[in-house]
Amino acid sequence: MGKALNAEGIAVRAGHHCAQPTLRRLGLKATVRPSFAFHNTFEEIDVFLRAVRRIAEGGTNVG
Repeated sequence: MGKALNAEGIAVRAGHHCAQPTLRRLGLKATVRPSFAFHNTFEEIDVFLRAVRRIAEGGTNVG
C-alpha cells in the first residue's frame, strides 16, 4: 500500500512505527499511516481515500 500510494504521489509512512509487539499480536507485518494537518484540503483527503480504495481492490501494479 505504501509503495502504491507513493507511486501516485501520495506520501505516507509505512512500517512498524515502533510498535512491533502490537503488530505481531494483531497478526500484521506493517501499517500505513497518513499524516493530515491543518494545511491539507478536503479534496486532498478525498484523493487519498479514493486511492486507498482503488489500491485495496487491486487497482495497482506496484508490488
